[in-house]
Amino acid sequence: MRTRTVRTWCWVHKWTSLVCTLFLFMLCLTGLPLIFHDEIDAAFDDRPPLAALPAGTPQLPLDAFVRTAMRMYPGERPLFMSFDDDRPVANVTTGKVAQPGRGNLHITAIDRRTAQPVGALDEEAGIMAIILRLHVDMFAGLPGKLFLGFMGFLFCVSIVSGIVVYAPFMRKLAFGEVRTTRSRRTRWLDLHNLLGIATAMWLGVVGLTGVINTLSETLVAVWRSDQLTALTRPYERQPPLPVAAFGPLDAAVRTARAAAPGTDPQFVAFPGTRFSSEHHYAVWLKGATPATRQLLTPALIDARTGRLTAMRSMPWYMLALRLSQPLHFGDYGALPLKIIWALLDVIAIVVLGSGIYLWLGRGRRAATA
Repeated sequence: MRTRTVRTWCWVHKWTSLVCTLFLFMLCLTGLPLIFHDEIDAAFDDRPPLAALPAGTPQLPLDAFVRTAMRMYPGERPLFMSFDDDRPVANVTTGKVAQPGRGNLHITAIDRRTAQPVGALDEEAGIMAIILRLHVDMFAGLPGKLFLGFMGFLFCVSIVSGIVVYAPFMRKLAFGEVRTTRSRRTRWLDLHNLLGIATAMWLGVVGLTGVINTLSETLVAVWRSDQLTALTRPYERQPPLPVAAFGPLDAAVRTARAAAPGTDPQFVAFPGTRFSSEHHYAVWLKGATPATRQLLTPALIDARTGRLTAMRSMPWYMLALRLSQPLHFGDYGALPLKIIWALLDVIAIVVLGSGIYLWLGRGRRAATA
């Protein structure tokens, strides 16, 4: 590689790294507890206990949970229903409009055996919620997400450029050598290079999945305008379906599951919400195995008639979004993988810190020369 080319790549690596480093520091620090969010939530679980009922107590129809939520919040409309994995609870989201802003909705946890509320969920409360908001959008909404996505893109460029310049830098040294007899700055330079090249693959995966996650709202909007519009074209001239005309939810979910045997509902989007149309229940079905649990398939059920209108697998960009979310935090392999993710996160902090130290040290040395 020519000297001029190497210098160009070094310039790219230096400035892409410097621009994004402070934000990457924040993301690494906030990402560390988020890796263990399940364990932390379980340790500080303050959810009220469920009623002690005989084993095998049947679960009530889903419509009973909607009626419970509507009684609690008169004047609101149902938006979503999701299901706990570890207990027989349905979470019903309601709001005054179909697409309310942040903080303008209610999430009610309801016992599926008794249709009694067992607590209201506040996604904005608690230290983990604050850390998550800081990590996701820095409390700036979509602009904050897109800004962090751009920082993640610069980080990916810095990783690629770092790999390119590593070989010319190490041509007179053994791979991974740290010159312990040289100055402290040289030792940190060698350590920075060693840790960076050793974790480059992981850093690239986490950086790329982070960029994809910041595009979640944009990708959902593309899915709505592309896939959802095509699937619901016969309804495009019809007025929005009023809430009073919604048919039985339980029957809609049964219809969706019958069309896709071996799946379970992940959540249901009611008509008018961003994950459905103005006329359909969108029953989002997940696979029953660990390998297929992240692969969601929406079944559109006519909310008035209960008839299956369409079912189509997610397009590649929505599939990439679904797969990137757990991969970003190491959620695929339970606690052992999370521990590995945490250790690599700490190494990433060291790489970022050593890069800043080397840049500042270079400036001081130039000033005293």
